[in-house]
Amino acid sequence: MSEARSTQSDAGLVQALRAGDSAAWEQVVERHGERMYRLAVSVTGARDDAENAVQSALITAVRTIDTLDDDARFGSWIDNLVASEAYRRLLARPRSTEQFVIDAVLPPIDRAGHFEPMSDWSSWIEASDHQSELRHVMSDAVAALPPDYRAALVLHDVQGMSDTDIAGVLVLDPSAVRARVHQARLFLRDRLSHELETAHHTCA
Repeated sequence: MSEARSTQSDAGLVQALRAGDSAAWEQVVERHGERMYRLAVSVTGARDDAENAVQSALITAVRTIDTLDDDARFGSWIDNLVASEAYRRLLARPRSTEQFVIDAVLPPIDRAGHFEPMSDWSSWIEASDHQSELRHVMSDAVAALPPDYRAALVLHDVQGMSDTDIAGVLVLDPSAVRARVHQARLFLRDRLSHELETAHHTCA
């Protein structure tokens, strides 16, 4: 289904939801459920948490459907609900025993608060001859990030959400979201660089 057709059909679906049509929620799950689940998994990294996040998001959507001010944006709206629920579960999880040292990856920032953005870290993996190993390292590195850095990175680089939407999920300013994405990328790059260097010395 094209994006244009999807938004049009979503608008009609929202009208059915507002009218109290219970079958319309089944259509929501059929149309958006797989994407919602993938989103929740990407944030939490755990299937049980992801399933609970999706269920909670649907319950919240039932209660608050009348607050949606643009019916055609229903897909984005419910994605934000899922992301928020997934983030809550990530925050509630016991912290990793590994300490994330933010000072080690802070970008150079001038007095005005500006920094030089770095490119998406995924290109490091695609260009490597050790993709499987690096993906494992990347997964461990993402898991080691604090919840707000992990969520910002995943929602931005994997899910393609806007800084504004992510800011709403994390309750941060968009500028803070951009900084966290940048710092999380630097952290991943440092881990991947170390893995590449280790692999190089092993093969030498």
